[in-house]
Amino acid sequence: MASSLTCTGVIWALLSFLCAATSCVGFFMPYWLWGSQLGKPVSFGTFRRCSYPVHDESRQMMVMVEECGRYASFQGIPSAEWRICTIVTGLGCGLLLLVALTALMGCCVSELISRTVGRVAGGIQFLGGLLIGAGCALYPLGWDSEEVRQTCGYISGQFDLGKCEIGWAYYCTGAGAAAAMLLCTWLACFSGKKQKHYPY
Repeated sequence: MASSLTCTGVIWALLSFLCAATSCVGFFMPYWLWGSQLGKPVSFGTFRRCSYPVHDESRQMMVMVEECGRYASFQGIPSAEWRICTIVTGLGCGLLLLVALTALMGCCVSELISRTVGRVAGGIQFLGGLLIGAGCALYPLGWDSEEVRQTCGYISGQFDLGKCEIGWAYYCTGAGAAAAMLLCTWLACFSGKKQKHYPY
């Protein structure tokens, strides 16, 4: 099977897929922020949440429903910062995934990835990582929302966790983006084979 990638390009393709998968899994999972409410563990993502309080009519009290799911609507996301974070991080993950799948196709298709295409792909990866990094930086601005304050002991604020802690999915998303920006962007410059020039 013909490939349009150099040996470095094959490493770039595999690492690109690994970085994209890491960032996408971290983005989708609702474990960016951990806390507790009514004695039950609660976790948040940018657009998902695990465990939420509901009013039990029969017992006339608040109870925790221990399920994970998305917010009912985009406006249901607790803060404007988290809504922006969701859009920006989602776009970044989409760009990383697009480049990763194109790079993997380059392993099987000849003349798909030239040196110029590799460099452009590296630039797109850098932009994707930058968007995800911006999303990760915006996320703490939403820690002062009422939902987060209920979970973090009413002492949380912007960039102040209160009684909560950062979850593994936040680190996962950021690490995938950082690796894409630093390693994949650099490897992409050496990924494509030099194009043959035909006399006709």
